[in-house]
Amino acid sequence: QVQLVESGGGSVQAGGSLRLSCAASGYTYSRYCMGWFRQAPGKEREGVAAVTSDGSTSYADSVKGRFTISQDNAKNTLYLQMNSLKPEDTAMYYCAARDSRRAIPVGTWWLLLSHSFDFWGQGTQVTVSS
Repeated sequence: QVQLVESGGGSVQAGGSLRLSCAASGYTYSRYCMGWFRQAPGKEREGVAAVTSDGSTSYADSVKGRFTISQDNAKNTLYLQMNSLKPEDTAMYYCAARDSRRAIPVGTWWLLLSHSFDFWGQGTQVTVSS
């Protein structure tokens, strides 16, 4: 059974940094596409950053140049380094994994869509104050 557990959230001032981690278990991590999503109160869940099993990445325009997604296959862990945080980055952040049995579309257009992913963590809260 796939399990995803996020950590690393917290409260920071604008301009600060945080690193989120997502510990994965129950499957062969390196074969899965992984992503980070976020949801602010009253808003829809949105894709932040994602990575395919072969290392291709995609970022939301709002975080490009500030956030970096990475992974350590030996530790079955996905990371999101968040720098230059802004109050509008405040949200619950979720880790997600795509079932490896699903075919992978050509390109990266699908990576930031919620329905592209099948397994979700419980989330970790990020709050950025001005």
